[in-house]
Amino acid sequence: MDVRRPTTRPIQRSVRAPVLGALAAVLVLLGVVMVLSAASVQDLRVHGDAWHHVRRQVVWIAVGMAGLVTMLRIDYRRLRGIAPSMLVATIVLLVLVFVPGIGIEANGSSRWLGAGPATFQPSELAKLTVILYAAVLLSAPDRDVDDLRRTQLPLMLVLGLVGGLVYLEPDMGTAAVLVAIGASVLFFAGLRLFVVVGGGALGVAVLAGLAMTAGYRRQRLLSLFDPWSDPLHTGWQAIQAGVAMSNGGLWGMGLGASRAKWGFLPYAQTDFIFAILAEELGFVAALLVVLAFLAIGIIGLHTALRAPDRFGQLLAAGITTWIVLQAYVNVGAVLGLLPITGIPLPFLSYGGSSMIVTLTAYGVLLNIARQTP
Repeated sequence: MDVRRPTTRPIQRSVRAPVLGALAAVLVLLGVVMVLSAASVQDLRVHGDAWHHVRRQVVWIAVGMAGLVTMLRIDYRRLRGIAPSMLVATIVLLVLVFVPGIGIEANGSSRWLGAGPATFQPSELAKLTVILYAAVLLSAPDRDVDDLRRTQLPLMLVLGLVGGLVYLEPDMGTAAVLVAIGASVLFFAGLRLFVVVGGGALGVAVLAGLAMTAGYRRQRLLSLFDPWSDPLHTGWQAIQAGVAMSNGGLWGMGLGASRAKWGFLPYAQTDFIFAILAEELGFVAALLVVLAFLAIGIIGLHTALRAPDRFGQLLAAGITTWIVLQAYVNVGAVLGLLPITGIPLPFLSYGGSSMIVTLTAYGVLLNIARQTP
């Protein structure tokens, strides 16, 4: 009797989710080290505790990881049902930042809500909300992306309302990121390229016009072309960031050896964490961080192209675009290629709202990647 073993095809497991998870884990751990290094000098001087900022950062990472694990364990399709209520809640929170006694004002901006030491920035939640709303709208079977009245106009209205509230805080950088995220989801939904390009050109023109309406924004934009025209004010951060990165050279001055963090570079642990990283760890480490975000972009978009359904495709594309776009806006500002907007570097910059919302959204991306064949 001829007994033959049954032929079976090996089960191929996707490596996208593990690789995406590993990239984020490395960036988060690197961020903890760099926040400790960047903030320790000023923390010791102001708070008498070199661990003041990093201790808070670890707490926020723990909360963000709880959100990531939660999003990873539930089916991402269930997020469809919470999109309307999440949009309403986000708009209410964005309005509350302007209410005296509820909103918290700092450095001339009303961007935070909170009680006691705990604060929250609703504009960070708005990024995930816009992506979720756009994905639900554009994945509906009865909605055509080319339908101006029933598809494009509702999305434009939401972007205008949410982005307008963020702009009034004022936070022009985040408002621009929100509009770019919405445009990217429209593009991945199939909107014709010339419409996207035309809309993008119009958006850049509008942003440039708005930037020229306020004195501090106009000076900041003009200092991009010549920071030495006002080296002690609008050009100070760009100049000091450039000095820090040039001091780092190829391999860096050594972990903890930064000179810029000794009061020369404001917001060293938040907006300019990349400059401290380049100064202490060098050009090679900075390049690896840029390549890590590039890898997240490639794998995230590959996940979007192969996602099980249209909702997952748009959700993955939007989250990936958000994280990568924000990373390169931050790096571009530090390098002096883009205006300084206060956009944090995902996974690395100090900040509770950004870390919690980004890690939670990343859990959704990992969920889609895990379900993608």
